Amino acid sequence: MKTILPALLVDGYKVGHVFQYPADTEFVYSNLTPRKSRLGGEAGNGGVVFFGLQYFIQEYLVRQFSENFFARPEAEVMAAYQRRIDHYLGPGAITYDHIRALHRHGHLPLRIKALPEGSIVPHGVPMLTLHNTDPRFFWVTNMLETILSAVLWKACTSATSAHRFRATFEKYSALTVSDAPNPFIDWQGHDFSFRGMSGLEDAALSGAAHLLSFTGTDTVPAIDFLETHYGADVTRELVGGSVSATEHSVMCMGLEDNEQETFRRLMEDVYPAGIVSIVSDTWDFWNVLTDILPALKDRVMARNGKLVIRPDSGDPVKIINGDPDAAPGTPAFKGAIRLLDETFGHTLTAKGYKLLDPHVGLIYGDSITAERQDAILGGLMANGYASDNVVLGIGSYNYQYVTRDTHGFAIKATFGTTRSRGDQAIYKDPKTDDGTKRSALGLLRVDRVGGRLVLRDGVSRAEEAGGELVPVFEDGKLLHVETLAGIRARLRKETT
Repeated sequence: MKTILPALLVDGYKVGHVFQYPADTEFVYSNLTPRKSRLGGEAGNGGVVFFGLQYFIQEYLVRQFSENFFARPEAEVMAAYQRRIDHYLGPGAITYDHIRALHRHGHLPLRIKALPEGSIVPHGVPMLTLHNTDPRFFWVTNMLETILSAVLWKACTSATSAHRFRATFEKYSALTVSDAPNPFIDWQGHDFSFRGMSGLEDAALSGAAHLLSFTGTDTVPAIDFLETHYGADVTRELVGGSVSATEHSVMCMGLEDNEQETFRRLMEDVYPAGIVSIVSDTWDFWNVLTDILPALKDRVMARNGKLVIRPDSGDPVKIINGDPDAAPGTPAFKGAIRLLDETFGHTLTAKGYKLLDPHVGLIYGDSITAERQDAILGGLMANGYASDNVVLGIGSYNYQYVTRDTHGFAIKATFGTTRSRGDQAIYKDPKTDDGTKRSALGLLRVDRVGGRLVLRDGVSRAEEAGGELVPVFEDGKLLHVETLAGIRARLRKETT
């Protein structure tokens, strides 16, 4: 895609706002807040994981504005901006001296204060504030609303979804495995979303958000993203990983009447050791479990590694735990875990639940939701099996079926200054709304009270200078660098 002039990364109505503020405006102060969850229940009360700001600053406020705005010749920038707007609003609809003045200023006159990334932020509490640092450029604050919102809401929402998945795995691990920390959970939620996301940036950013809570991923660009923007280094830490795995084309090329030999060849000739995942529903999944795997049992048990089967169609709750509506005694009635247990056996966890022999496992990654995750793990527990018997692939069905309104993200101005009126606390409160859209008032401060982040609005300038919101960007420069390791540690600490 052609690189777009960063001053044009806006909703169209933004380009005229510089002329709509009171003529003597000098200061505009805004914030980004997740206002309300639409998830309901416990999921709606858990807050939102803050993530993605450092990427936004590095990529847009620093790189794109530096390379594609301030570093370009003034005449070229002005011609590009005027060409776009003249053919958008019509010739002469607005003037362009404010863009020329910004270019000559040489950097973005903006200050951002933010909570640490990886913080769990309650709904209604701002994640960041932003304001101009030069009175001539009061309009810059909310000019950035569009791209800031577009980049951050999805990153935070994906990080929150992944955190919710991890919390559910941890709950069932404590119930069915042991009370000790369980390192298997790092791999138990696996990112399968790449191909279903809305482009590369979306996949990489959402995939990176997934890796705050897990290490299993098939979204390889998410690893590069974290090395580039969050100080990760695969030579010094586990950023993300996976195992050798097949797809349906591999199995189809082996032919249906030769499927058993395909299984044998893959696990003995191609991958004689280690973990290998084989998609198993290309033709008849139940035949794989009741015929092919029993025939290969001795080879599986003699192998130095784990054979992971992957069903990929049907209702995952029923496929894994069994369908109570199926004929009693049939494979569909028993389900995959019980059939694997009948062939390969199990041990018992410290909590007394059955755990499949370590030579076999199961991963399911088709249309997994948080509700299905809970049903799968709850069904395993009801059948006497530990949660560690399954890995779940978390795909675009989960990470893509969300919107900005899932957590009500909004950027709103709450304070401003004009030469004639001085400082002015401002707010919106639509009478036709249910209260969700009522904004905070005035300057804002976030404090931690009893371990929980709380908002204080209407504070003085001196009070606004303190609290948990700290400067991260000012006048074209990133002031504070977050790392993947630090964000992961913060998120774990806040969770516990």
